Amino acid sequence: MTAVVVADARCLLHVPSAEIWVGVRTPGTEVPERATAIEAELRSRGHEVRPSTAHDDDVLLRIHDPALVEHLRTVHARWVAAGFPQEPGQDRVVPYLMPTEAMLDGLPLREPTAVHAAAGRYCYDTMTLVGPGTWEAARAAVDVALTAVDAVVAGAPLAYALARPPGHHVTRSAYGGSCYLNNAAVAAQSLRDAGHERVAVVDIDAHHGNGTQALFYDRADVLYCSLHVDPGAGWFPHYAGFADETGRGDGAGATLNLPLAPGTTDAAWLDAVDRLAAAVESHGATALVVSLGVDSAAADPESPLDISVAGHRAAGERLAALGLPTVAVQEGGYDLGTIGVLVGETLAGLAGPRQG
Repeated sequence: MTAVVVADARCLLHVPSAEIWVGVRTPGTEVPERATAIEAELRSRGHEVRPSTAHDDDVLLRIHDPALVEHLRTVHARWVAAGFPQEPGQDRVVPYLMPTEAMLDGLPLREPTAVHAAAGRYCYDTMTLVGPGTWEAARAAVDVALTAVDAVVAGAPLAYALARPPGHHVTRSAYGGSCYLNNAAVAAQSLRDAGHERVAVVDIDAHHGNGTQALFYDRADVLYCSLHVDPGAGWFPHYAGFADETGRGDGAGATLNLPLAPGTTDAAWLDAVDRLAAAVESHGATALVVSLGVDSAAADPESPLDISVAGHRAAGERLAALGLPTVAVQEGGYDLGTIGVLVGETLAGLAGPRQG
């Protein structure tokens, strides 16, 4: 079986150009070539590649604060109008001030007048720059995810959203971690709207999907479970992704985090995949979203995990055994020489024998 693959050329329009990391301008890692490498590999494997179709903002605006969406839609134009590309010479939107809870100390969170202050109102790091094509690419990625959901709702057992930029670090009202809109969360909500009373999101990216967790943390209908490098060992997102985060209120017990030590190899990683799959079964989910990051791979420069290509395929096989209609949404993976094969092999696993 091959997957339905959904892609959109507009996802290539986001060109971050750089990241500002510990105050230093470094090369951007979430580059358009990631998507072209994946698509070329999947076409060579015989997967059907469909264009995305346009969807309205209904689901998007139930997942994200409309103010965040409007900010992303307009902030680059406001930045240019304010003259920042000329003085001081910064053509990408970069925050310099974040209004943290500790800073405000109980004062209301206001909408700042200055665009350079507004940048930090919605972005929680300095790595996630906004350029002239960022909004169009991020919004196209949402259409890609929703089109993949449409394919599964219409009967495809597996659809893959070649979404770029990725999304699992985006909360209701803030973006970061090279993510702008939460494609996996939008897909999960769309599956709920299509009649699946319980949906599971399994996040196998090397980094914890703090945004997806936050969006569903109070809900019992969407399980969020993740394996990722331990944030307590000094890895992004640093402040979330710990094992004692298990949900709140109605969502108590509907979050599962399995932090992994740097250097983790296939055996322990696949044991964690099995635990996530067991949680999906216990949850009673009838549809699955896989946040498909492949930055756990040994060659990837963005994580300290050491997972083989065969390990990625095996992870897909173990999730396929759940027998659930599945939407896989692209998240991380930054080694251009291996990203296509890693995604291709994970999808080969997901497309394998299915129970149910």
